Parts: sequence; structure tokens; C-alpha cells
Amino acid sequence: MDYEYAPLRLPPNVDRLTAAAQLAIQAEFSGWELARVRLYRDGTRQVVLRRRRINQPQPGLSY
Repeated sequence: MDYEYAPLRLPPNVDRLTAAAQLAIQAEFSGWELARVRLYRDGTRQVVLRRRRINQPQPGLSY
């Protein structure tokens, strides 16, 4: 299977519930799934989303 990836970096002022809500919205409406989350000491999160590549255009990420 071929996937496309979208790396995101969430600042430290975004709490866990807000981050989860944003990622859930992306998953529901754009077909993204969580591939990896990395939490750094300063509180920033590096998130990698992925979805299967298909021939039809799909909506992108909204920031």
C-alpha cells in the first residue's frame, strides 16, 4: 500500500484535549490516521498523519 504523510508540529500551548479534537476532525473529514506522535521536553508535539493514496483528489489539511 502506498501512503501519503503529513507532518505537523503542535506548539506547547496546545493542550492534549485540543490536539486530540483537531486530529479527530482531520481523521473524520479528510481520511487521515495517526501514524506517530512525539512529545518533546518543551511541550511541543511532532505528529505524523497518514492516509492511503488514491487517484481522486481529497481535501488537504486545514491549519
